[in-house]
Amino acid sequence: MPTTARRNLASFTPPRPNILVHLSPAKPTVVYDTYWKFSTERQRIFFARIAGQPAPWTDDPVLQAHKFTNAYRASDRVSQYLIRSVIYRGDQDPIQLCFRILLFKIFNRIDTWELLEREFGEVRYAPGFVRAYDQVLTRAMAAGKRIYSPAYIMPSGGKLNKTGRKHRMHLDLLARMITDHLPQKLIEAGSMQEAFSLLLGYPTIGDFLAYQYVTDLNYSPLLNFDEMHFVVPGPGALNGIAKCFADFGGLTEVDLIKIVAERQEAEFTQRGLKFQSLWGRKLQLIDCQNLFCEVDKYSRVAHPEFGSGGRTRIKQRFSPHSAPISYWFPPKWKINERITLRPMVPHDSLL
Repeated sequence: MPTTARRNLASFTPPRPNILVHLSPAKPTVVYDTYWKFSTERQRIFFARIAGQPAPWTDDPVLQAHKFTNAYRASDRVSQYLIRSVIYRGDQDPIQLCFRILLFKIFNRIDTWELLEREFGEVRYAPGFVRAYDQVLTRAMAAGKRIYSPAYIMPSGGKLNKTGRKHRMHLDLLARMITDHLPQKLIEAGSMQEAFSLLLGYPTIGDFLAYQYVTDLNYSPLLNFDEMHFVVPGPGALNGIAKCFADFGGLTEVDLIKIVAERQEAEFTQRGLKFQSLWGRKLQLIDCQNLFCEVDKYSRVAHPEFGSGGRTRIKQRFSPHSAPISYWFPPKWKINERITLRPMVPHDSLL
């Protein structure tokens, strides 16, 4: 396994436009081949399901038994809900838009958002929202309901948390962002990395969350950065990259993600794989980053010899979700008019 120093991810700069287009001197392992096979099969399952084909959709026993996100982040259930029902529904004023996106992403849970909608009607920023939302969420927790998604580990704030209630601390943080004029600062940011750094400047928001948040904000009319210009690998992606390469050859994880994204068509062709893109949209840097994370999980079972710390099990089991998805993406991507397949069977809840 490679022994590269883990630098502060916030110091990563956008990959050079003309970065290396070959892997040498990095040395890929068999898990790197699995990366491309997994990507192809996961995307094939995605299209098979929305075409109404019957289960099990794949012969791969690992994919049959365990839950994995889609190859494209934006096609996962929670991202789809965010895009359609949070971002592009409601007031498009920058303050309200930024408020809704960050509020939704803090909890990253559809039923928490819908709870707030039931209580307040349209979810929007207004002075005094912290106290009102705190009361609703506190009651929900007292009734035994979960208000946070298990997908991300949300920091509790430590000494910064004066109330002892994590959700109250996050509501206070969101109020501070609005009073700091964060929406306008994000609009004025000259790059995705600059917008990322603005988010990173707030307590309890580390590299991983800041990158997730800036990506979600970039789905909206608020920002319009090229997703191929900036990436921050999360912990799972770092593990996946370490399994895919026996030696980085002096390259960084960001370099390797960039190379993978640039070489995707050649890598699929080289292996005789027929990858179906997202209605013409290629895998973006965040998708390639996510796929490294998913391959880290997949390889615990498929390639246990590449594991570290004895992790040879995938926690989440696959179970179908009852509600179908009508896929719709940010209009600026210009792919919605190409969507011809609509869901005919239930879809899995991926987050």
